[in-house]
Parts: sequence; structure tokens; C-alpha cells
Amino acid sequence: MASKITSKIELSVELDENRIPEKLYWTANDGGISNEEAKAMMLSVWDSKTLETLRIDLWTKDMPVDEMKVFFHQTLVAMSDTFNKATQDEKMTATMKDFCDYFAEKLELKK
Repeated sequence: MASKITSKIELSVELDENRIPEKLYWTANDGGISNEEAKAMMLSVWDSKTLETLRIDLWTKDMPVDEMKVFFHQTLVAMSDTFNKATQDEKMTATMKDFCDYFAEKLELKK
């Protein structure tokens, strides 16, 4: 029997006295990331028992709104790519990409 390999991803959140995130850090040693600071994160986990997505969305209080808009756009584009890889549904992927373009246009993210 082959031995199992475990890979760990760690998240750390520094909170202020009102429990609002001030600093976010993440570590993924297999990816060469060690205690890197981030301004925002979105984590989704699928619960197959309840058939629902569990989510943690955090951002620091000093995350600029203009950067949050770019973060959302890039996340939507990445989700479209992941959806395509997971389902090979080209038609819906194209629809999702169209929405990403619309989103970027409305937020004036395209230069």
C-alpha cells in the first residue's frame, strides 16, 4: 500500500479589539509560501453531507476598495477557469467569462 502524503495550508488572522481583521497571513510550505501577508481571502469548502458551501470571507480593515474590486474580478475569472476544468461545460464557461467582462467594464477595471 502506498504511503499517504499530507499537505497543510495554514491561515492566521490578527484581530483588533472589535474582532475585525487587521492582518491576514497564510502558509503553504509545499508551494513555497511561508507566513505571507494578504489583505483579503475567500475560502469555500463543500459539505457533501448537507450539499452546501461553507465559506469564510475576510479582508483587513485597510484593504482599499479599488483593490477589492480587482480581487473580486480576478476571483470570478479564476472560478470560471476552475468551473471549465471541473465540468468541461464550454457554453456556461463562456457565459461566466462574459459576465466577468461585464463586471470589469462596469467597474472600469479594463484599461
